[in-house]
Amino acid sequence: MPLPPAELMATPASISDKVVDMNLIVPTPEQLAAVKYNSDGLVPVIAQDIANGDVLMMAWMNAESLSMTFAEGRMVYWSRSRAELWRKGDTSGDRQFVREAFYDCDVDTLLFKVEQEGAGACHTGARTCFFSSFGTSA
Repeated sequence: MPLPPAELMATPASISDKVVDMNLIVPTPEQLAAVKYNSDGLVPVIAQDIANGDVLMMAWMNAESLSMTFAEGRMVYWSRSRAELWRKGDTSGDRQFVREAFYDCDVDTLLFKVEQEGAGACHTGARTCFFSSFGTSA
């Protein structure tokens, strides 16, 4: 049975020099092992703005990018289109700093609450990828 989300957070003895003014989250080996990846070795990840709760983006992680995300305190994704690791903001400057991390009841979807730096999360330049709605306004 997965541990409650509160058990996911811990403060390490030292803070990474790559991450300014934050505590890194240190998952247990059991928590990392419990993550359920799909047949491609990926798990869906939601990035949510810690300041206002806006959903910023959905992306994918593999085991390596998940470990890197926790180690660096910055979001690192797996790009399916480029088939490579993708450290959010390395080219755009729109970095995401991890502030909280959660997993769902099935441990097959992850939620990271992040501090969004720069213009936004979307590759279009928008603050969030979720700016289009279905239907018409009455």
